[in-house]
Amino acid sequence: MPLRNVQFGLETVITHPDLVNLYECSIGDGTRIGPFVEIQKHSHVGARCKISSHSFICEGVTIEDEVFIGHGVMFTNGLFPRACTPEGRLQTDADWTMMPTRICHGASIGSNATVICGNTVGRFALVGAGAVVTRDVPDYAIVAGVPAKVIGDVRDREDLPTQSTGMATP
Repeated sequence: MPLRNVQFGLETVITHPDLVNLYECSIGDGTRIGPFVEIQKHSHVGARCKISSHSFICEGVTIEDEVFIGHGVMFTNGLFPRACTPEGRLQTDADWTMMPTRICHGASIGSNATVICGNTVGRFALVGAGAVVTRDVPDYAIVAGVPAKVIGDVRDREDLPTQSTGMATP
């Protein structure tokens, strides 16, 4: 699989470079990318992130610093996907509108979650495994379910990161 036209930060780690598909994207300092990850053009992954195996980060996704992406997380970038135009020809880039998605600093997305395009996951928010994010997630919220609903606040937990470095309280 290719690594094509990727802007890498310092000390970026790709655990199995032959088993990823990264192209026309940027990846920040100290970020770790697992095997079988695809990161498409016009996407950005910040510094000190962890992108776990089998995740798909499509065009238009911005992941800020210190974000955790679990195994098999999927992002979308079109609200009305179709293979063909109404006239019956295969769609091209000119036939659809890319909707951006933003994952804010320190957020965590659990394994097998899906984030529908056009949404923002707030700072230090936690998306439960298998959740489907269909609307914005507030800062510090814990969301779970299909569709994802707020079920808690990470500030109620003892292990809340207290600094931008993600250090847990002792």
